[in-house]
Amino acid sequence: MKEVLIIYYSQTGQLFDILKNIASTISVEKVNISYCEIIPKKKFPFPWKQEEFYGAFPETFLQIPTPLEAIPSEILQKKYDLVILGYTTWYLTPSIPINSFLKSEEAKLLLANTPVVTVSASRNMWIMAQEKVKKLLIANHAKLVGNIALVDRNLNHISVITIVHWLMGGKKTKMFGIFPKPGVSDKDIEAASRFGVPIKEALLQNEYSNLQQNLLDVGAVKVDPSLIATDIRGNMVFTKWANHLIKKEGEERKKWLVYFKYYLLFAIWLIAPIVFIVFLLTYIPMYRKIQRDKAYYSSVALKQD
Repeated sequence: MKEVLIIYYSQTGQLFDILKNIASTISVEKVNISYCEIIPKKKFPFPWKQEEFYGAFPETFLQIPTPLEAIPSEILQKKYDLVILGYTTWYLTPSIPINSFLKSEEAKLLLANTPVVTVSASRNMWIMAQEKVKKLLIANHAKLVGNIALVDRNLNHISVITIVHWLMGGKKTKMFGIFPKPGVSDKDIEAASRFGVPIKEALLQNEYSNLQQNLLDVGAVKVDPSLIATDIRGNMVFTKWANHLIKKEGEERKKWLVYFKYYLLFAIWLIAPIVFIVFLLTYIPMYRKIQRDKAYYSSVALKQD
């Protein structure tokens, strides 16, 4: 009997639906699937309030752990043949609960010498968050063998509007009855079941060397090269903001979080389009590098610093 553990934190429930659909085609007589929800001791609200949403930024981006509820002993006492790690992206970074788990002693126990498949659901930028997850998995002596990254397929500025409607309103509905539904589409969530087929085959054969390529063949990852530079640049700017904000307390912190909010709006609506135009203008001379980057970020490899 093969033992599979699905570890996740799904604030809205969208990621959990994706994971269940993937699991539906892994589950056979020879496979037992267990679920482990990561639960922070101090719950993050959903729907979000603006102050709490922006207030989570410094600790999220700086990957500062928060205390978690204990993982059940029956999970910790079992050795798993495969772990599927489901996470969402907050501020170009894995969410605080998942980051906290990956920095815990429980993670070392569960992930050491274990194949791991990561599954993410995000608005559109997930590349640098996945790089951070890769490093945390290596620190836990885990082996990343597969990655699935699902995104909101709508245009960037449309998805900005709809995601705010969802996160602040709490309902995944069409804003004003006109805008598309936010997040990963219902069609893509349902179709996630196809990813379970190559995962099951690799699991039963205990052979993961071709798994990522097999996942790519069924559309598990689509790297948008126009967002790579935006993601990298965003991380550079966020580093300065987070290091500044983390030092602030009380009313001073609240004041600076308002400044950060307006900077974020400025960056999304004005800077991002400029970055995209630069990408288009340099596409031909940078073509080979763009193709190398697409191949790398589609893989499970980690660049050496």
